[in-house]
Amino acid sequence: MASSAPAATAEAGQEPAPPHKHPYHLVDPSPWPLVGAFAAGAMLFGIILNAHEGARWMFLAGLIGLLFTMFMWWRDVLKESRQPGVHTPIVRLGLRYGMMLFIASEVMFFVAFFWAYFHFAIFPEHVSGAAHAVWPPEGIKTFDPFHLPLLNTLILLLSGCTVTWAHHGLLHNDRRALIQGLALTVLLGLSFTALQALEYYEAPFAFAGGGIYSSTFFLATGFHGFHVMIGTIFLAVCLFRAIRGDFTPERHFGFEAAAWYWHFVDVVWLFLFVSIYVLGAGDVAH
Repeated sequence: MASSAPAATAEAGQEPAPPHKHPYHLVDPSPWPLVGAFAAGAMLFGIILNAHEGARWMFLAGLIGLLFTMFMWWRDVLKESRQPGVHTPIVRLGLRYGMMLFIASEVMFFVAFFWAYFHFAIFPEHVSGAAHAVWPPEGIKTFDPFHLPLLNTLILLLSGCTVTWAHHGLLHNDRRALIQGLALTVLLGLSFTALQALEYYEAPFAFAGGGIYSSTFFLATGFHGFHVMIGTIFLAVCLFRAIRGDFTPERHFGFEAAAWYWHFVDVVWLFLFVSIYVLGAGDVAH
């Protein structure tokens, strides 16, 4: 069982002094890193196989294996968190540092998409080759930023408030506020995903036919939507654990990590909304 898995952990109850003479946790042998590596490799080769031969079986097998690995690995970490003397304060500090570095890597992931978008937005002649090119390119009708995008922005901002409300309730040992805040946050996350799916369905340009504009738009907003779905699952697991009574005001890092991740998703969307939807608006589709 490995504590280096993504920080989906939160410890419940008090723990006695550790039975060993050091504050660290030496993890037990675990098959999940190796199984996860093979599953991820199968997904990669499955994507290549699907692109060349249209066969999806390897990708689906790798995806199922990866999801199974994630479930079993996180289950083992949750078991660790309930073992006395395992998740000591210094181990929990290491988990916090790990979550911070993970979010920092996610920030750089989105920096690449913003870099690509602004490169072509500031120098549109690189796309068309014309001396007086414009951005968005001619023929592209963009989304009305004050329609579905604005509604999704309000939904995510409200979800940031509800997850903070849940955190406040947890710190003050108000289990009802914790559960209600988490339930509302999960509901708002699902609403955002549904509205973004509707937005894509009504998109005035296609991924394949819009050139570099549609590529940068769908990659940036699509990967953000994927992160919203991951964050919603993260918070849904925390909701289940809150109902089960796993969290206490003193020990709740699993929820804290989920809240950090959700606030990161909120902030990224604000940058996307301002940069792509508002500042990048051209001939708006109606």
